Amino acid sequence: MLTLEETWEKLVEHGIVKGDMPKENWNLSGANLTGVYLNEANLFGTILSGANLSGVYLNDADLSKANLSEADISGAFLIGSNLIGANLNKAKLYKANLSGIYLSKSNLTGADVREADLSEADLFKADLSKADLSGANLSGANLTKANLCNANLSESNLSGARLNGANLSGADLSGANLSGASLIEANLSGANLSGANIKEANLSDADLQGAILSGTDPGAENQ
Repeated sequence: MLTLEETWEKLVEHGIVKGDMPKENWNLSGANLTGVYLNEANLFGTILSGANLSGVYLNDADLSKANLSEADISGAFLIGSNLIGANLNKAKLYKANLSGIYLSKSNLTGADVREADLSEADLFKADLSKADLSGANLSGANLTKANLCNANLSESNLSGARLNGANLSGADLSGANLSGASLIEANLSGANLSGANIKEANLSDADLQGAILSGTDPGAENQ
């Protein structure tokens, strides 16, 4: 992990900032970081709202508690990065590589996460309500107690994901792959599971009131 000073120097090198490093939280709102290499950068608490981070390399970086609301992070690489408690409200993460990322207790409400790679990601208690995760890879992800109310998860890969106690009420899971997923005590009321693969999924004590189950691949435990 780079120090704050080293991170600031890299930002200066790329012409993103000027002058001495500020002592307070950095404000980079609206900044253009397109395609910049900032692996292992320390951007804890940095304000990046509305910034352009498309194609940026931020693997193994610290962006915990950063403000990335409405930022464009499409096609970016944040493999294994720490975004615990970050604000990604309405951020664009289309086709971003977020495998192994730490997003627990983060805010992703209304975010565009279509076709993103979130395999093995930690999304414990993350707020993904109304987020578009269609076609996303969430295989092996930890979504325990996550809020996915009214989220679009159509055609997504949730195989082996942990969704225990998650709120999936009103979510679109049509055509999703939920094989081997754990949905113990999950709220699936009013969810659309038509055509979903729920083979060997654990739906023990899940709330399926009003859920659409037509065409699902059978074989779930305690369905």
